[in-house]
Amino acid sequence: MQLSRLSLLARRMERYLSSTSQKADKDGENQKLKKEIRGTRFETDAICVGQEPERWSGQPVVPPISMATTFKQLEPGKPILYEYSRSGNPTRQCLEECLASLEKAKYALTFSSGLGATTTLMFLLKSGDHIISIDDVYGGTGRLFRCCMSQMGIESSFIDMSTDPSSITNHLKSTTRLVWIETPTNPLLKLADIERISTIVHQYDPKIMVLVDNTFATSYYQRPLELGADLVLHSLTKYMNGHSDVVMGSLMMNDEELYKQLNFLQYAIGAVPSPFDCYLVNRGLKTLAIRMRQHMTSALRIAKYLEHHQYVERVIYPALESHPQYDLYKKQMSGFSGMISIYLKGDEIEKSQRFLKHLKLFTTAESLGGYESLIELPAIMTHASVPEEYRRQLGITDGLIRISVGLEDVQDLINDIESALQYAFSPTNDK
Repeated sequence: MQLSRLSLLARRMERYLSSTSQKADKDGENQKLKKEIRGTRFETDAICVGQEPERWSGQPVVPPISMATTFKQLEPGKPILYEYSRSGNPTRQCLEECLASLEKAKYALTFSSGLGATTTLMFLLKSGDHIISIDDVYGGTGRLFRCCMSQMGIESSFIDMSTDPSSITNHLKSTTRLVWIETPTNPLLKLADIERISTIVHQYDPKIMVLVDNTFATSYYQRPLELGADLVLHSLTKYMNGHSDVVMGSLMMNDEELYKQLNFLQYAIGAVPSPFDCYLVNRGLKTLAIRMRQHMTSALRIAKYLEHHQYVERVIYPALESHPQYDLYKKQMSGFSGMISIYLKGDEIEKSQRFLKHLKLFTTAESLGGYESLIELPAIMTHASVPEEYRRQLGITDGLIRISVGLEDVQDLINDIESALQYAFSPTNDK
């Protein structure tokens, strides 16, 4: 049974690589068209790659939503292209081809969530293996490594990769199979030198996988594969979709063997997204570039305003010259998103909560990257699962606020922040 499944996946990958039409009787015209399109500039790839009308009999400009769970076989055991929607779906394939082009990857796979992608990847590891993760990692990733992978006999080390990348050599060992980089990090927006870390790790052992969680920067502002990483992960839920209406994750890569293994695991484990969700993310990608430019323009203005505010202790935003890793930001990124982290003066939970409660335009909620502005208190929201002592060591205090700047008018957002800060720090509210 497994051999027949692998055979099917091999046939599907042949089709993926050659980019032939989804019609069984298509000749090489669609393949030629795809070759001509891919490799153009980002905005063009986002709109065109994987979206060719010629692949459909009716030639729709927008790829259809294929909700079918199963597909007709002309002969028993000989599917034309797809057999069951878990193993492959036309709408999902359109999205995966588009995603690969934006990350400058050969392959992309999508999953039911970012953690679904992470969990699927974990099945490449076995008991006794070792993961090295950046210390300031997304709370869900840290929870999976600490609470779940440990139950499977997989060890995890959480280290500072930002201060001195070369220190990773002190943690590499014969059982290390995966190095997990998140840059910029969540929520402290620390940067890790992707190229340097990848070089060090691969010199130690070329078989160790280096993965970069690129969620905060997106494919528009950072390309980890071009800097030496083996894998890129996205929570497509965030900026890539950009509308706060889909939960989805993805993995991108260039290595064919790695793709084959993960493609099989995608099918075997089954953490796949629905065709409708694939349609929504595919649509969201069409405006990614213009959205990211506006997110950065607004966030940079707000960060500069907050940097000189009497009630703000510190502003963290990689595109600010005051960021301690500003030079690295300029080296490996072409811009940044709408994510800002700030420390309120006093580091008091009461003031932080008053500030969030008094905001009118910013919605207090977890997640990020949508067109609407969101704000949260990591210590008791997104990173509440991180042990308190470890949170304190990282700097996730009661005064740390994470802001996701949306696409509203930036002056309205500044006015909202100013009003809430004045309220939170008013002496009358301390009683």
